[in-house]
Amino acid sequence: MSKWPEVLDELMRTRRAALVGYATLLTGDLVAAEDVVQDAIIKSFSQGRPFTHVNKADAYVRLTIMSVFIDRVRRDERFRGAAPQLAVPLEAVPPEAADDLDRALATLSPQLRAAIVLRYVDDLTVPQVADRMGLAVGTVKRYLHEAHALLAIVYRADLVLPDPDDEPAIPVIAHAKEARQ
Repeated sequence: MSKWPEVLDELMRTRRAALVGYATLLTGDLVAAEDVVQDAIIKSFSQGRPFTHVNKADAYVRLTIMSVFIDRVRRDERFRGAAPQLAVPLEAVPPEAADDLDRALATLSPQLRAAIVLRYVDDLTVPQVADRMGLAVGTVKRYLHEAHALLAIVYRADLVLPDPDDEPAIPVIAHAKEARQ
């Protein structure tokens, strides 16, 4: 492939569902995820980047999804004032939500959710997560620690939670699925 319209067409045909799934992990909502993906694709392709292969476009759009998500969170926080620690109080989460990773992630604040997704889904190191989120490494470690504790409460299971400095291997998701069986 050599022309960006062809790359965009292939991206939409072959990767759109995966991009929406990725954004859903961040937003906790399918409709919001679709909006984030649409904004990320428009932002990525409207700036005249010479994408020559769908893999490069996919990687760039994923970076842009994270950027769009974080920008939306920051914008929403300005309107709401200080963001609450939890997007949904744990008491409001029905017991069956313990079996659903998406619902468990929805209990996390956007910052905690972004840190978890970047660390264990994107398989980034803590310094890379800090760089991507524009935060200090210590702040990211605190976010990961808080998110682990909250996910363990929601799952009501003894999860083996790694040290944030360990190599990423998607442990939270893997252990949570095992705990549900």
